[in-house]
Amino acid sequence: MLQPAITLSHVTKVFSTGTIALQDVSLTVGDGEFLSLVGPSGCGKSTILSLIAGLSLPTQGDLCWQIPEYRQELAFVFQDAALLPWSTVKENIRLPLKLAGISRAESDQLVDEAIELVGLTGFEKAFPRQLSGGMRMRASIARAIVTQPKVLLMDEPFGALDEITRNKLNEDVMQLWHQKRWTVIFVTHNIYEAVYLSTRVAVMGVNPGRIVDELQIDEPYPRSEAFRQSAQFGQYRHRLATALATGMGSVSIL
Repeated sequence: MLQPAITLSHVTKVFSTGTIALQDVSLTVGDGEFLSLVGPSGCGKSTILSLIAGLSLPTQGDLCWQIPEYRQELAFVFQDAALLPWSTVKENIRLPLKLAGISRAESDQLVDEAIELVGLTGFEKAFPRQLSGGMRMRASIARAIVTQPKVLLMDEPFGALDEITRNKLNEDVMQLWHQKRWTVIFVTHNIYEAVYLSTRVAVMGVNPGRIVDELQIDEPYPRSEAFRQSAQFGQYRHRLATALATGMGSVSIL
C-alpha cells in the first residue's frame, strides 16, 4: 500500500461562467504512483492538474498535500512543448534552474543529466526549429525533470504526435518513471496509452466532471510490446472503454 501523497476530498470547481468543471471529486494519489486520468474533453482532467499545481483553487472541498514538501517539488509538462525558439535545447532545459537563481556552474551537471535521460545527447546546441515534434517533447520533459521533482504533472504531452513517436515516448517515460519513481499524474484521451503506462487509471465522466470508475493495472514493470499484444492488455482496455462509455452516456469507444 503506497503512502498517500495528495488527497482531493469532495472537490467541486465552478468557473466564473457558472460552468461546473468538477463535482464532488475525491481522489488519493499514492507516493510513487503513475496515475492516469482518462475521459472525454471537458470532464475536468486538466482542471485537476491545475488544482494540484496551485494554479487555481477548489470552489468547495479540500486538496491536501499528505507529503507537504512535495508541493514545492512539482513540475508540469504540457501538450505544447512551449520551447523558447531563440534558445538552444540546453538553454531551454536550463531555464527553470536559471529562474531559481542557480548558477550556470551549478546547473551544468543537472542539465547534462536531464539531456542524457531523455535521449537528446548530441542535440544540446540545436534550436527548437531543428527538432522533430518528438524531440521537442523530449526537451520539454527534460526541462521539467531538470529540477529533480517529486511530482510530475503531464497534460496530454503526446496528444499531437504520430502513433510511432507516441509509442516510443511512452516507452521512454515508462522507463524514466521506473528508474526515478516520481509521483506522476498523467492526463490522456488514449486508453491504450493509459493501460500501458499506469499503475492505476481514474476514468472521468462529463457534465459535470466526476470520477466514474478506477482501475488498477496490476502488471509488472518495465512493460514491453508483448504486454500491448497480450490478452490481459485487451481486458484492461475493454474495462476502460466500458467505463468511458458509461461516463459519456454511449457505447462507441474503441
